[in-house]
Amino acid sequence: MREWLVASGIVESPDGLLLVQNQRRDGRLDWSPPGGVVEVADGESVVDGLTREVQEETGIIVSEWLGPVYEVDAVAEEMGWHLRVEVHRALAFEGDIAIADPDGIVIDARFVALDDVHDHIASTWLPTHEPLAAWLAERWDDRRAYSYRVEGKGGPSRDLTVIRL
Repeated sequence: MREWLVASGIVESPDGLLLVQNQRRDGRLDWSPPGGVVEVADGESVVDGLTREVQEETGIIVSEWLGPVYEVDAVAEEMGWHLRVEVHRALAFEGDIAIADPDGIVIDARFVALDDVHDHIASTWLPTHEPLAAWLAERWDDRRAYSYRVEGKGGPSRDLTVIRL
């Protein structure tokens, strides 16, 4: 079973919530908060990895984080992977948007007005948009957990079923 630890950041300004547009391998586009894989094998902490990923994907430098405010656990037994995501909230940050994603996945980044966030994240997979939408509705600081099971084998058809546990 392949395992990933991903860190994701909620960065909010008077202009809205920071989101990145991702171009997936199959050409699909979706929006999500910035973040990415933490290089645990290299000794990187979750917060250091998150800070690095947000800066690479958006140019924004976060100097203080709170959290995690929620965690997501998704298991796809048929495809042989387990994904754990820690989502933290930025308390202090600076900088201007400048995309320098070394993975080439992020193609756009912007602060999206809160009234428009739901439209942007609607096509993003359930383990990303459901917890974020819940956080936006309630704004908690304590840690919450979301668990999902992913069924199907993926592939070109992307025939997957995601079930909240």
